[in-house]
Amino acid sequence: MVNRKVPVTLTIAGSDNSGGAGIQADLKTFTRHGVYGTTAVTCVVAEHPGRVSRITAESPSMVAEQIRLVFEAFPVAAAKTGMLFSAEIIRSVARELRRRRKMKLVVDPVMLATSGAALLKPEAERAMARELFPLAAVVTPNLDEAARLLGRKLKTPEAAKEAAVGLARKWKVPFLVKGGHLKLKAAADYLAWPNGKTRVFSAKRVRGVETHGTGCTYSAAICAGLAKGQSLEKAVAKAKGFITRAIRRHLKMGRCTPLNHLRA
Repeated sequence: MVNRKVPVTLTIAGSDNSGGAGIQADLKTFTRHGVYGTTAVTCVVAEHPGRVSRITAESPSMVAEQIRLVFEAFPVAAAKTGMLFSAEIIRSVARELRRRRKMKLVVDPVMLATSGAALLKPEAERAMARELFPLAAVVTPNLDEAARLLGRKLKTPEAAKEAAVGLARKWKVPFLVKGGHLKLKAAADYLAWPNGKTRVFSAKRVRGVETHGTGCTYSAAICAGLAKGQSLEKAVAKAKGFITRAIRRHLKMGRCTPLNHLRA
């Protein structure tokens, strides 16, 4: 038997019963990238693509205990956060992660569902920015979340790029603003560093596909790349290719077209 070192990743996020987003999407992505995935479940979401029906949160102490037990047993190389639900859970997560500053952290600031449903209250949004953003190797808002953080609408590629630069400078960590909601021929994402450096990652848009879980999958792929020792730029580039293939090779199941994590 060959005993090879497999990087360990951790997702701190909600459970999606439809399997396309949340920890389910993260674990599929981790496995596809050859890393060992662990979890800390923040809440259970009853949903399907297009509708969130009910959300039940775990207690902050339970979320913290899951994180502590993972780190007690495994050498976690990189972690990501997804849906955190409340300010109390966010503060609990931040307290645990501050003790592991050598670990790479991807913060996916899940504020809005694809359906438009609000997933964080304003107090929780502020707690995330104050407590988690400074710990991140990269923060990955979509266009609507970046607009929410900035307090203004973002309607052009230029505005999306400026948003990434402004957010990176404000929080002093890299930001990847995903521009897919612009619905242009190319789906472009804008990575900016606090020093003003930028990089654009672009791919041809795949039309007519339900994109439930793309943000979770994208950030999980970046997390996997960082766990394997890739630079942020390389991890994002590879993750962009992965999410594009997962959309292009989507599955058809009833009225849903979920991402194809297994053949991306």
